[in-house]
Amino acid sequence: FCGNDPDIIVTAAKMAEDYCDAIDLNLGCPQMIAKRGHYGAFLQDEWDLLEKIVRKCHKELKVPITCKIRVFESVDKTVQYAQMLERAGCQLLTVHGRTREMKGRLTGLADWKVIKAVKDAVRIPVFANGNIQYLSDVKRCMEETGVDGVMTAEGNLHNPALFAGVNPPIWQMCEEYLDFAEKYPCQLSYIRGHVFKILHHGLHLHPDIRDMVGVARSVECLRKAVLLIKERGLAEMDKEDFDSCGGLFGRLPLPYWYCQPYVRPSPEEEEDNRKKRDILTRLAVIEELVNVEGLSKNKVKKRLRNPNKDFTGKKKIKFDICTSDTCNNPRGQKCNHNLCKSCCRRKTSVEVVDCEGHKIHFTTHPELLKRQMADRVMGDIAPCDNRTCDTSEDTDSASLLADNIDTYEHNEGGFSRASQKDKGWWA
Repeated sequence: FCGNDPDIIVTAAKMAEDYCDAIDLNLGCPQMIAKRGHYGAFLQDEWDLLEKIVRKCHKELKVPITCKIRVFESVDKTVQYAQMLERAGCQLLTVHGRTREMKGRLTGLADWKVIKAVKDAVRIPVFANGNIQYLSDVKRCMEETGVDGVMTAEGNLHNPALFAGVNPPIWQMCEEYLDFAEKYPCQLSYIRGHVFKILHHGLHLHPDIRDMVGVARSVECLRKAVLLIKERGLAEMDKEDFDSCGGLFGRLPLPYWYCQPYVRPSPEEEEDNRKKRDILTRLAVIEELVNVEGLSKNKVKKRLRNPNKDFTGKKKIKFDICTSDTCNNPRGQKCNHNLCKSCCRRKTSVEVVDCEGHKIHFTTHPELLKRQMADRVMGDIAPCDNRTCDTSEDTDSASLLADNIDTYEHNEGGFSRASQKDKGWWA
């Protein structure tokens, strides 16, 4: 959970406490959305508020309250921060060994020494977070810091099999992930983001596949991109002279087709990498397509975003115009009266006719049946159950019969009982 209002956090936590083993308070998010919302790592200077939140959760919830924090520049202040949360009732503390400012290009390495200082100063269990790229890092971190457990985030994004201690082919992980994505649907942007992470190193070497992933509009489109990089990877495995570890921005620990961590470059390295990326990848592809296909650079860029883009000059499909004299809207392709939906609705309501194309059924509307029923009664028409209507009776009989039309339907020979589901209604 995240937030800055003790009452709201406790209320939300109570909705979940019967379905989980603990409630975790995220005090480590450094993103701009957390700054705008006033939560996450941007509460780490408001100790009174945090103590109140944690204490209230500890007192009123049936499950433990745990916290995740980022460190300060000062080791002593970080230790005091952790001790304050412990006194307030925090039952488990996760320490991310980076400061609030260490994100994006300024991420750098997490400081395990600060984590060790926190572990030595508190009595509750402590988990470490940061610099976990391989399974071997887990063991090394626990040995150096003495923590009770390890949490990892970005390492798992590039290699979901990190805790299994293996580095499977990137396409294998993507195929397995897309199977789960179809079984448990979510927004396509989330799925695309995870595919980008898993294929990260391969997409640098195959920019056309990166563009395919970027413009994918369905899971099936993503599967096609994964299949293409799989075909190329398998083909390059058989090439003896292919430099499989030669990443675009430096040497990779493993061939690019294996899941492996992404080490963020420094700001200076990032600027150099950007220039390489522009020269060796997208710009090179654009120049090649300009020469081969004879298109302008703008059209080539559109083609890269949408491979099915057509520049042959074919005109768009023209739709027939509504036949009403006062309307210029396109007519419905299946309209019985060659009208747009608005004009069709007006025509069918005035003339009391149906339109199958727009699914307008006025002739079966209950109000119309009421009027027809009343007209038949007033016209001395016998119902189908062989009872006769006496026209000498006053019009109250007709009104009464019309009011009960909800249980009848109109047939050729008279009226018969009708179920609710058989009655027509407006389109």
